[in-house]
Amino acid sequence: MNHPKVVYITAGAGGMYCGSCIRDNSLVAGLTEQKWDVYLLPLYTPIRVDGADHSIDQLFFGGINVYLQQKVPFFRWLPAFLDRWLDSPTLVQRVASRALSVSASELGGLTLSMVKGEHGYQRKEVIRMVEWVRDFIKPELVCLTNLLVGGSIPALKRELGVPVMVTLQGDDLFLGELQEPWRTQVLGEMKRIAAEVDGFITFSAFYRDEMAALFEIPVEKFHLVPLGVVVEEFDKVLAARKKRPTGETIGYFARLSPEKGFDVLVDAFIELSERHPGARLRVGGWLSPKDEAFYAAQLAKLEAAGLSGRFARIEAPDAAGKHRFFEEVDLFCVPARYREPKGLYMLEAMACGLPVVGPNEGAFPEMIQGSGGGLLVIPGDFKDLAEKLGELLDDPTGAVSMGDSARRWVETEGSRRRMAAATGEVFDRVRAAKGGM
Repeated sequence: MNHPKVVYITAGAGGMYCGSCIRDNSLVAGLTEQKWDVYLLPLYTPIRVDGADHSIDQLFFGGINVYLQQKVPFFRWLPAFLDRWLDSPTLVQRVASRALSVSASELGGLTLSMVKGEHGYQRKEVIRMVEWVRDFIKPELVCLTNLLVGGSIPALKRELGVPVMVTLQGDDLFLGELQEPWRTQVLGEMKRIAAEVDGFITFSAFYRDEMAALFEIPVEKFHLVPLGVVVEEFDKVLAARKKRPTGETIGYFARLSPEKGFDVLVDAFIELSERHPGARLRVGGWLSPKDEAFYAAQLAKLEAAGLSGRFARIEAPDAAGKHRFFEEVDLFCVPARYREPKGLYMLEAMACGLPVVGPNEGAFPEMIQGSGGGLLVIPGDFKDLAEKLGELLDDPTGAVSMGDSARRWVETEGSRRRMAAATGEVFDRVRAAKGGM
């Protein structure tokens, strides 16, 4: 069977490692391995991933142009050939890396304009992208990384005449940070766009049901696909961990932010530290400028508790650095405060044979209960988290057994190969349902 040509539209995160970027990039690599003709188009900024970058050398809705067109009417009408230099990936990346302190709550007007698409201030960018995709790629299906970037969907469907799908993997989190009246207005536009989408992809039944209710989407338009990682990339980590004695190092690898519950883990570590004098906390991940004060407050708590010597942090590393991090920890925990739609970091830890601990909500129950690879805790409850972490530290043999179960589950249920195959089947079904060959 000949696979259709696909354009997958993702969104850069201003130089920050982004779980959606990493996942989208990995999916495109997996589909390419399975002989799909698929193009990964970045929006806003170039993507940053911890492996090979599979996005094409084009940038649409460059962050500088988008911002200027929002704030300065002159730029909305400036001929495209005069402002294309502002979309230079190097320039955009340099500017974006200095603007990461801007939160979603400050972006209400811009977000509303973007979801309005051709009726927003970035109309010129919509036309440019749609015409380029139509004339140079000529895809038979388009998939977008989330609905927040879906303002161009009506134009894509009109100009290309092909099915358009959306992967939902965090839209509600950004939407929830917007202030009123922006949140209500943006949600209304997103519901309008959702009605035109031919199919949606989520990674868990939990998130399917949440998004169906939020955007008023019929459940039958959803397709569940597994989240996936390249399991073999973690073989050396697993082997290294098996060779060293089991210790008491707790690992955390995610954004160092309130949203990811880093402070909950710090409080739990302080709680259990007296009973486990050998326990250590090792963390890695991105620290945004807007979270620096929050992070400093957590260091102060550890200092006050006399635990600075049992705490270590690595900077946001590349894949090799992340693998070294996983080699040096004995169990893994990210007690996210929000209902996590993906949990890619948890899947990577499981691929390393690590027992995992996560909140009993979001995507985690399906991952942890399905694998038998860890424990669930009451969301936001540091005392319950301390107790569960203590249970694993008290029973190293049981913890190792859980880690083995986690690894076996990822091999069968959470591989990139399986993610790509399942996603490809969805693309074929949606295209066939719309009359494609």
